[in-house]
Amino acid sequence: MTIAPEPRSNFSHLFSAPVIVAALGYFVDIYDLLLFGIVRLPSLASLGLSDTEISLTGASILNWQMTGLLLGGILWGVLGDKKGRLSVLFGSIITYSLANIACGFVQDPTTYKLLRFIAGIGLAGELGAGITLVSEILPKHLRAIGTSLVAGVGLLGAVVAYFTVEFFDWRYAYFIGGGLGISLLLLRIGVFESGIFKDLKDQKHIQKGNFFSLFTNRERFIRYLKCIGIGLPTWFVIGIMATFSNEFGKALGIDEPIKPGLTIMWCYIGLSVGDFCSGFLSHWLESRKRAVFYLMLFTLVFSIVYFYAGINKAQTLYAVIVLLGFGIGYWAMFVTIGAEQFGTNLRATAATTVPNMVRGTVVGMTTLFALFKDSFSVINSGAMVGVICFIIGLYCIQTIPETHGRDLDFLEE
Repeated sequence: MTIAPEPRSNFSHLFSAPVIVAALGYFVDIYDLLLFGIVRLPSLASLGLSDTEISLTGASILNWQMTGLLLGGILWGVLGDKKGRLSVLFGSIITYSLANIACGFVQDPTTYKLLRFIAGIGLAGELGAGITLVSEILPKHLRAIGTSLVAGVGLLGAVVAYFTVEFFDWRYAYFIGGGLGISLLLLRIGVFESGIFKDLKDQKHIQKGNFFSLFTNRERFIRYLKCIGIGLPTWFVIGIMATFSNEFGKALGIDEPIKPGLTIMWCYIGLSVGDFCSGFLSHWLESRKRAVFYLMLFTLVFSIVYFYAGINKAQTLYAVIVLLGFGIGYWAMFVTIGAEQFGTNLRATAATTVPNMVRGTVVGMTTLFALFKDSFSVINSGAMVGVICFIIGLYCIQTIPETHGRDLDFLEE
């Protein structure tokens, strides 16, 4: 069978208004998503909490934010399929922007939890809506590169968040994040809705955005679970290895205190580079699965190095974190796979809920990590959580259907 060659790539599509706004939206999304992790210690200390209270309250606030992401993913995903990708893209931006501005005025931990929960709901919608929109408007031979550009630019928001906190008080860092989001809304001019969705929108007889339909068909449910499973190693690296790097640094005997905020920044620098590269790797291999599989194996190798290679210097740990970040740079590819697996009437629901389901698993990861620490060392506890995540991730990417070059103009029955 002879396969017709793909048309010559017109890279101008990659610089269309929807791609640019999706990339900038994800930039602000990541800035605000990670800001609490970076300002966790100074913000809670300024509220008068002791070291013990900071540890407990910080974990609780993070769990509230992640729970908001989980619920928000469902809300925005359903709206994305019912009302459109653009309405979710901008609705989510204004929600988390206002919540982050309010965080700059917080005076007590209870209000802090509530505002991070609301911010989490808002943050849940941007990536899935952006990836869905970009996937549907770009030619299929440019989808991998386009979505990787969105994530690669967006993930640099973590770097900006870190340096913002270095130069400004944590309250101003929240104000800046909220202001960036509000400013982004001005770029709505020139952004157009997905043509595939517009063709579907007027077909009243077709059910759109039914979240529960992901669970009513066995084959579709398994596809959905595998999409989630592929992403577990990414948030194991971010949510455990980077977030609790100060604990791992002490356990490894590193004299210099490890700063979680700095670790997260270096992780996201690697992640941004990895996301840029993963799209081109998938394009070159003509396979989403092989690109993600190779990057996941790379991450596994350096996870073993992180825990058991006897790292004894802060600089070495930060260097390994950069490599781990590069390895989990299949984040955009994983969300793209989630979008490509499902029909137009369920695509935004799947693409928006899948990454937030993965983010939500951080609650389970941190709980397991804490439970394991009651019986094992900090290092072994982290490694045990990692083993679970990598086994699931590797199995899922090996068994999920390939979606490279798939035509997205189809429906879920």
